[in-house]
Amino acid sequence: MAVSSTFARVFPSPFECRSDPDFSGAPRPENASSGRKIGAGGVRSYGGGGLSSSLILRFPPNFVRQLSTKARRNCSNIGVAQVVAASWSNNPAAAAAAAAKAVDATSAALAPVEVATGVEERVLVEESCSERLGRGVVSDALTTPIFNTSAYFFKTTAELIDFKEKRRASFEYGRYGNYTTVVAEEKISALEGAESTLISASGMTASIVMLLALVPAGGHIVTTTDCYRKTRIFIETILPKMGITATVIDPADIEGLESALNNNKVTLFFTESPTNPFLRCVDIELVSKLCHDKGALVCIDGTFATPLNQKALSLGADIVLHSATKYIGGHNDVIAGCISGSEKLISVVRNLHHILGGLLNPNAAYLIIRGMKTLHLRVQQQNSTGLRMAKVLEAHPKVNRVYYPGLPSHPEHQLAKRQMTGFGGVVSFEVSTDNCFDLQLAFSYFPSLLVDGDLLKTAKFVDALKIPYIAPSFGGCESIVDQPAIMSYCFGVEDFEDLKADVLQALATI
Repeated sequence: MAVSSTFARVFPSPFECRSDPDFSGAPRPENASSGRKIGAGGVRSYGGGGLSSSLILRFPPNFVRQLSTKARRNCSNIGVAQVVAASWSNNPAAAAAAAAKAVDATSAALAPVEVATGVEERVLVEESCSERLGRGVVSDALTTPIFNTSAYFFKTTAELIDFKEKRRASFEYGRYGNYTTVVAEEKISALEGAESTLISASGMTASIVMLLALVPAGGHIVTTTDCYRKTRIFIETILPKMGITATVIDPADIEGLESALNNNKVTLFFTESPTNPFLRCVDIELVSKLCHDKGALVCIDGTFATPLNQKALSLGADIVLHSATKYIGGHNDVIAGCISGSEKLISVVRNLHHILGGLLNPNAAYLIIRGMKTLHLRVQQQNSTGLRMAKVLEAHPKVNRVYYPGLPSHPEHQLAKRQMTGFGGVVSFEVSTDNCFDLQLAFSYFPSLLVDGDLLKTAKFVDALKIPYIAPSFGGCESIVDQPAIMSYCFGVEDFEDLKADVLQALATI
């Protein structure tokens, strides 16, 4: 709908719509100098140079009605400088008054445009040679707007100088920030009780930039045996290239942690809690005290816990990290990561993040914001389903073992009860086989041995399931089953009785 020439807003009186728009570029009746003028019929028009003419486009009523309600919200995101809805009625004076009111409201940029009901609606379009100083301000959108921009402009050189000398705030460039992304960060900070949050393109991006920013060359970190495989690979194969070494301990090995702290200059203790895939829990309060006494930072990956079930920062951790792809996004349609903590620490990570990139685009940030609106509803359902299904599985004769922190049989059950308010929707378990140990070993360390009889028995159970998808990831609305060394079942928001019946019928096939 953009027009190639420069047109000024003109409302002739009476409002007689021309059958063919005038593209001739003939001078206006009044002075063609720039600035705001009072045109015919007492309606203000805006001069944009020597060439000016009015352009009134006719559209089907339904199209115009939709546009008129959206124009003032989206005027900065379309190809013309302003789109103003005007009404048409059989009363020319009333039409002129309504149009004048619409133009004044748009130029004010804050008051809503009022569109009177008429027999037929028309849209008046103006294109300026530059939108630079003529955009409206979005102030009444119910949902968070998506700011698709790669850069931010300054009105004058003085504003640019003020920015460079830190007297004026601006993102300047899209890699350094986005208004939509900031909203997502602030919401996550509120959930975690954090001073600051940095959101990134994935959970691994968040982990990597955090490690690179906070652990110096030649530093030492402590991590745990049970953790996400890609994180482990980065710690064991990439960090050593920078002279960074690591001590790996069991999640419950407090003595091992104390030994590492005493024998090394530890910069950071980094672990998941609960862990992947055995859902082990770390005593966050205790390890934070031990590490802080030795000058080490503590970062907890709380992806499996969610910000609702566990508040790692209030328990003493310095940083909490999430793969926001999982529960926070919650719809299996966006990949993102985030880290939260004090402004001092997150600023250090953010500065490196600005150099490395790995930013989250504003459309993905909007999906994270959308997901958080239902986070408490989804997690509440998944907590309930996870615990009930864990009990069903543990009682079944064809299930060898269940790993779920909400069960008394879990090694850190009492700890989980103390530092968590819910235990999540992921349940890991082993299907009973003739040689369960060999099944785990073969799948973990010899993945080529896929013809193992026990594995085929487990695969039969997985293939018999009707509801869950066979896929990686977890935390979304859809139930997912994954088959690493053990079975991991992430329950979605489906009805518990449906999920229970599906699992029981699948177990009956083996």
